[in-house]
Amino acid sequence: MEQTMKSYLFRLLNHEELTREEMKTILIGITHSEYPNEQITALLTCLQMRGVTVDELLGFRDGILETGVPAILKADRYIDVVGTGGDRKNTFNISTTACFVIAGAGYKVAKHGNYAATSVSGASNVIQHHGIKFTDDIDKLNRSLDEAGIVYLHAQLFAKAMKFVGPIRKALEFPTIFNLLGPLVNPSQPSCQLLGVANLDQMRLYNSVYQKMGIDYGIVNSIDGYDEISLTGDFKVTTNSYERIFKPQDLGFAIAKPEELVGGATEEEAAQIFDSVLENRALPAQKNIVLANAGFGIQVLEKGQKSIEECIEIARESIDSGAALKTFKKFVELNS
Repeated sequence: MEQTMKSYLFRLLNHEELTREEMKTILIGITHSEYPNEQITALLTCLQMRGVTVDELLGFRDGILETGVPAILKADRYIDVVGTGGDRKNTFNISTTACFVIAGAGYKVAKHGNYAATSVSGASNVIQHHGIKFTDDIDKLNRSLDEAGIVYLHAQLFAKAMKFVGPIRKALEFPTIFNLLGPLVNPSQPSCQLLGVANLDQMRLYNSVYQKMGIDYGIVNSIDGYDEISLTGDFKVTTNSYERIFKPQDLGFAIAKPEELVGGATEEEAAQIFDSVLENRALPAQKNIVLANAGFGIQVLEKGQKSIEECIEIARESIDSGAALKTFKKFVELNS
């Protein structure tokens, strides 16, 4: 088997691309401990230096989903709102908060997340902080989706392959293909996704990936480097049906200051901001940022049939009416 990896490495050093099937085979081989760490390190480094192709990314995705635990949800249409992470901005849990606003508006959400890698509090941190017990019990997950409209999928319970590369990723200290995979390996495989990316190269890559996957999607990037709609300046949105640069003013929002987005110095502070948005007592900028991200998520769910202004109003009603908070309380009750 080592010989096979050797041939893959020679091809990569020769600037060749690997096929989707080959990448899937490699990923499965990694989970069977077929390759020494040095070869996996070389593979990840080669891919990173050249840049990952769409098929290479999809191949690793196929392998992770095949070797992982599936989450078969009983709902036709639901969304995941997620960021690639790594923008080093330490914002509060914007996409997680937006998920509860979307669910409060009556849509279904399957949020996939993990503990923080580069910020104080990741999605799993803020969820766990409220006493939630993570589970891969499919009946419990479906009950949460059915009764609260939202389910939380803690990545480590599902993507079994990731533990095989954890030490290597830690030792390398630079981003690898695995950093790109997080948003693509939701074990419930949602047909809708709103993804925040930290730069326009990533936007182009994921745009091609989603087109190949055939799902309804929105990809957002704030031009000043946030992997979500930060409202600190212009932001770009790419969906199945349009590509456009927006100014906050276009949507009736004031420009936010970077310090208004910070998630705090502790997990506790991040959780307090999360709560304050759902309880409708957050800073105007914090609420607006969640409304903007939730609004674009709702537009993806609506297949672009509703204007973004309408979708933001639906999100606003979810917070103002108390529906988002009620949804969160029901979620906590079902999952604690």
